[in-house]
Parts: sequence; C-alpha cells; structure tokens
Amino acid sequence: MGVTYQRVVLKLSGEALMGELSYGIDPNIVQDIAQEVSQVIASGVQVAIVVGGGNIFRGVKGAAAGMDRATADYIGMIATVMNAMTLQDALEQIGVPTRVQTAISMQEVAEPYIRRRAIRHLEKGRAVIFGAGSGNPFFTTDTTAALRAAEIGADVLFKATKVDGVYDSDPRTNPNARRYQTLTYGHILTQDLRVMDSTAISLCKDNNIPIIVFDLSVKGNICRAVAGEQIGTLVGGSCEVS
Repeated sequence: MGVTYQRVVLKLSGEALMGELSYGIDPNIVQDIAQEVSQVIASGVQVAIVVGGGNIFRGVKGAAAGMDRATADYIGMIATVMNAMTLQDALEQIGVPTRVQTAISMQEVAEPYIRRRAIRHLEKGRAVIFGAGSGNPFFTTDTTAALRAAEIGADVLFKATKVDGVYDSDPRTNPNARRYQTLTYGHILTQDLRVMDSTAISLCKDNNIPIIVFDLSVKGNICRAVAGEQIGTLVGGSCEVS
C-alpha cells in the first residue's frame, strides 16, 4: 500500500470496540483493527494508538449518577487500560510487537508513559498504545490523543468512529444532514460541531496537526486513511469548508 504519512496517532473510541454489542468488547472488531494496523506498520508507517473506555465505563455518566467527577474519571482511565491490553494481545497474536504505556502507574502490566521511550518504540516498528488518558481527571481521551500527537510529532490524528465523517447535524435524526469533506479548526469551534472537545481541537490547531474523521466499521478504512485517500472528513488549517 502507498503511504502519505510516516507517523500517525489513531484514536479509537471505546464504543467503536463494542461493535453491535451493548457493552464490552467485540473480539471480531478488535481482530479486524489489529489486522489493519499490522498492514499499516508493515508498510513502514509508525502507529501510536489512543483508546477510550466508554464501552466499559464513562466518567461523565458516573458523575451524572452522583459519583464524584474526579473519581469517575479515574475509573474511566482504568477502563481504557483494559481496552489497551486487549488490543495489545490481538496485535501480538498476529506478530506485531506492541507496547502499552499508561499515564497512571501500572508497572505490573504496562510501561509508564515516557515520551522518548514511546518514540523509540515507534522507530523500531512497534505499535504503541497509550492508556489511562492523560492521567488527569476532567480531560477526555480525545484531548489525550491530540496531546500525544503533538508530543511525539505525529503527522496526522485519525479519529475512528461509528460515523463516516463530520455532519452539520445529527445524521441519525436528520436525513438531510450534510457531510463535510473538509473543515477548518475554527469552523468546528465556532459551530460547536462536537467532532472532538474544544481542548483537543485547539491543541491540534496550535500544533498544525490535521485530523481525519472516518468510519471504523468499514474494513480497510485505516489503510485508506494512511494512504491519503479521501474518506471521511479532513480538518486542517489550510482547509476550506466544503
């Protein structure tokens, strides 16, 4: 496969790992992701992954149910490590050397997040999965993905979701919703399009990191995105709204 980017961050939502399940992890989805990541790494691209935990526990929902928000967020961070380890196992079963680094110390099961070590793993052709968010409550895993992308000097941030791009309204409730092909960071912030939270968008804007939002459920989309094919929605500083 041809490649457009050399170092990428792939943001996987916890919900995307559920597939059609109502809770937990769909092994078939995880295996499909692992196969595509394997192909991308085999093409010479360095891949770092940030995974969410919404399929197991969402801090916002926990807080809404009366739990202390910081405590709920820490539980959500631990859920992301469970997802990271599951994905690590799937990758290593097909021969992809993988390291999980966590922002909360869990030395028995994962490395601590160390920027230079993460970059070295990538340079050696290993997949690196960042778990436990940023290690701080009140920050989303989208913000973590933008932060890690800036820290490791990624060329692009891929946000793999359950929809095929960014729309001007919810396509599930509005059959006339329009999908954007390209967007500026500013348009997302001013129109409150909820692609990622505003902190994540601002981080990408300040560090000129393009964001590509695409549908993870379509097989081959990760490879297509890395190859520079026009899928989903591209968000960037030089883009126009179209």
